[in-house]
Parts: sequence; structure tokens; C-alpha cells
Amino acid sequence: MSQGTTPWGPTPAGPTPAGTTPESERDTEFQEHEKILSPDFLSVAQITDLLTEDVDGVQEKLRIFLNFKNIETCLKDAILLDYYVSGFLWARRMDFSVIQYSKFMTLLAMLLQNLETLHMSLEDSIKWLGEVMAEIGPNHSQKSEEWSIFDVKQANAIIDYIKISLFQHYKLYEFMFYSAREEIVIGTEQVIEIVKPAGGPFPEPLEEGISFDIYSTFIAPPTTLDREMKGLGQEQGPEESQPETDTSDVDPSFGFTIEDVKSVLDQVTNDILIGIQTEINEKLQIQEEVFNARIEKLKKA
Repeated sequence: MSQGTTPWGPTPAGPTPAGTTPESERDTEFQEHEKILSPDFLSVAQITDLLTEDVDGVQEKLRIFLNFKNIETCLKDAILLDYYVSGFLWARRMDFSVIQYSKFMTLLAMLLQNLETLHMSLEDSIKWLGEVMAEIGPNHSQKSEEWSIFDVKQANAIIDYIKISLFQHYKLYEFMFYSAREEIVIGTEQVIEIVKPAGGPFPEPLEEGISFDIYSTFIAPPTTLDREMKGLGQEQGPEESQPETDTSDVDPSFGFTIEDVKSVLDQVTNDILIGIQTEINEKLQIQEEVFNARIEKLKKA
């Protein structure tokens, strides 16, 4: 009687074909055993290359090997890359051999493949893992000892790792593979109003500065639109602007003495100063009342 093995567990026993020898039967069983977790998820050359890299290098190399091009915008690619990077770094801490790296990474990949393509439930995945570990892990039979890839300690550690990395989050991986997700808006356009550049010798009026009417009338330079309208008016009505030109030749201070000019300036200055002084006094009075109220509260406290 002979018994083969598959990734899903041992095949039923059947009669040994006539004309076979124990040596040929042993070779056949060895070849069947070699097919477990094949083909390899990562080649020997790729694993050797990864072993020379640090954490960032392992992530970048695996991204290239697995052809993940959109990890910054595709949530599924980012999750899968993190899954394989975490598994490889855990295997490095276990000090696996190259063949152990290969079988372990293939095991991780096949667990996800069974979930994605076969819609395997958590119970079925646990059962499948047990059957595979029975083939590649330690076995009490003398015949299988030389075929064991992992010893007892390593096999238990692998099962514990898969439990916390995949099985405990199995619903999340099912959601990732089976549930359609809405497209996330990762960019939008907004119109932002910025401060106008200083176009004159004076800055724009502040909240507690001079009033906007005074600024726009006496300080602000004329806008481009005002200058264009003024030029357009001069082109359309040259005859109407002629009397203005004639009157502009007359000195506006004609008939006023220096004393009259000083008197007018003093009056305007006094009016402005009185208004400013009144406003300052009102603000000081308000601040004084606020401080007095605070002092009273402190005395009561």
C-alpha cells in the first residue's frame, strides 16, 4: 500500500502497482512531498537579496517583486504589502534557512489565495493549515523525519504567528477581498483669497487704523479701472474738458493770505485730533472698567 501527499493533506491509500520496489515507491513519495507549497512564492535569489536589506529595503524590494505599484493610493495593495513584509521580518527573527523562508512565505501567500479565490472560511483555513503543517512540520514516523522542514518549536511558532496576524483579523481580510469600496477623494481644488501685494507707498488700512473712507479718498492710489475710465472720458469729451483745462490754470489759493491758510489747517487739524482723542478716551475708559471688574472679582475670591 502507498500513500501520497497533496497541499490539502494525505491522499487515500491505494494498492502498490505491480513491479515496483520499495526504493521506487520511496522516490515517488519524496517527489510528492516536494510538491507541497509549490511553486515557491519567492525565489531563492529574491530571498537572498531580501536578507541583505533593512526594514525599509525589505519593503521596497517586496513591493518591486510583488508588483505593487499603488501602495500610496490603493488600500488593498498597502495591506497586502504590509502582510508580507511583517511575515518576512518575523521569519528573520526566527533565523530560518532559505528553504524555510521559501516555504513560510508560500504558506502565507496560499492562505490569502485560498481566502480570495476559494472563499475559504476561517474554519476551513485552520483545517487546511493543520494538514499542511502535518506534512512540512515534524512527524513521529521514522520515514518522514528527513522530510520535515520545520521542527516542533518552529512549527508551533508559525501557527501562533498566523493566528495573530491572519486568523484574528480574518473578517477584515474577507471585507478587503469581497466588499466593494467607494472611491476616496484624495484631492480637491479650493479658491483661496490671498493678500494683495502693496501697490503704493502705504499699506492697506488695518482694523484699528484710519477709516477706509479717509484712506480710499486721500491715500489709496487710483485703481487701473479708474485710470482707464478717466482716460476714456478724456477721449470721448475733449470739448467738455476744455473749460476745465482753462480753469485749472487759475491758482486755487488766489485771494487767500497765509494767515487764512494757517487758520483753515489749524481748524481741520483740531477737528481730527479731537475725534481721535475722544475715541482714545472711550477705549481707555472701557479698559479701565474691565480691569476694575477683574480686581473686584479677585478681592472677592
